[in-house]
Amino acid sequence: MTHPASSGASRREFLAAAAAGAVALSTTPLVHANGTDTLRIGLIGCGGRGTGAATQALNADPNVKLVALGDVFEDHLQSSLDTLQKDAAIAAKVDVKPDHCFIGFDAYKQVLASGVDVVILTTPPHFRPLHIKAAVEADKHIFCEKPVAVDAPGVRSVMDSCGEAKKRGKAVVSGLCFRYEHAKRELMNRVHEGAVGDILALHCTYNTGFLWSHPRQDKWSEMEFQMRNWLYYTWLSGDHNVEQHIHSLDKMAWAMKDVPPMQAVGAGGRQVRTAPLFGNIFDHHSVVYQWANGVKLFASCRQQDGCAKEVDDFVIGTKGTADVMKHKITGENAWAHKKDANDKDDMYQNEHNELFASIRKSEPINNGDYMTKSTLMAIMGRMATYTGQVIKWEEALNSKEDLTPAKYAFGEMPTPAVAMPGVTKFV
Repeated sequence: MTHPASSGASRREFLAAAAAGAVALSTTPLVHANGTDTLRIGLIGCGGRGTGAATQALNADPNVKLVALGDVFEDHLQSSLDTLQKDAAIAAKVDVKPDHCFIGFDAYKQVLASGVDVVILTTPPHFRPLHIKAAVEADKHIFCEKPVAVDAPGVRSVMDSCGEAKKRGKAVVSGLCFRYEHAKRELMNRVHEGAVGDILALHCTYNTGFLWSHPRQDKWSEMEFQMRNWLYYTWLSGDHNVEQHIHSLDKMAWAMKDVPPMQAVGAGGRQVRTAPLFGNIFDHHSVVYQWANGVKLFASCRQQDGCAKEVDDFVIGTKGTADVMKHKITGENAWAHKKDANDKDDMYQNEHNELFASIRKSEPINNGDYMTKSTLMAIMGRMATYTGQVIKWEEALNSKEDLTPAKYAFGEMPTPAVAMPGVTKFV
């Protein structure tokens, strides 16, 4: 994938451009408003997350059908289709004919040309800018998983695509699912209204163990091995601080009203998960982000077995502290969320419910603003840990580092080097 050329952009220009992706009422009437027509869904990326997202999409609206699937691997596609067809709650809405099952690196093109109205984009993150751009140009509504890029050229491409989607009256909903959890929305509203006072500092952790992996098979080419183990290659996942820890960073960005930090500095490395099976990503990152008003975010993530696990987020202010994951505030304005027994508050389902409702109401949601900022924030942290340098927001945004391989084809593929802080250069 070659990202579209983009001229240099300042922090202010980024904010203005990204704001074009905010939720807006479309002036273009939508064909499927009022629920009278069937919305046809296509799934591009048939792994576990894609299968789950398809399930949630089919549960979100009574008049929807899944009609096309696309994946680079046939076994992934067939496993996904089998799972969906066996789910009694949605099986009647799964209407995927054999000639609408597409395999290969270009499968996304065939799904987009198959007559779908909505696409679910859940391939490895590297492909997200390419797929979002193609989906917008094909006039499709989009659900796209996080992150939306693995490098700055990809972020800039998605910014442009989200602006174009707004012009065309097409929805773009992000897989940054915590933004769709009702309890966290209530907490963040209180934070924004001053319940913790002026924010002094933020702290977030995403410390977990090893994840899945697939041992090399003799019949696999190097490209297939890397694609099947995409988590562990920076060009495919962005590293785990981008692919996974983005959830934590996004919540902290949300607390800061999506004003991006001005710089980041950090440390990281590869101490435990060092076998060739695990590609070239780090197994831990620790980054300090700083905003123009002096607020600092202390962010750390780790994927190491045998270590303490912790996934927490805190907003510390002059009047109290918000515990984001526990939905409570301590201090002068103490508060705790009270769960409504009638509200399932499934954030994964909520995002699809709101996506399809927005299409029906001709009020398409566009999450382009925060999903691009949070993605770049995560990438900026990786740049800081890989290089050992202080990285400014403008530098990250205008970075020329493009992780795209020479070609998309099964066969030989270079094995990327592991970054070395102090040696690896910022590009």
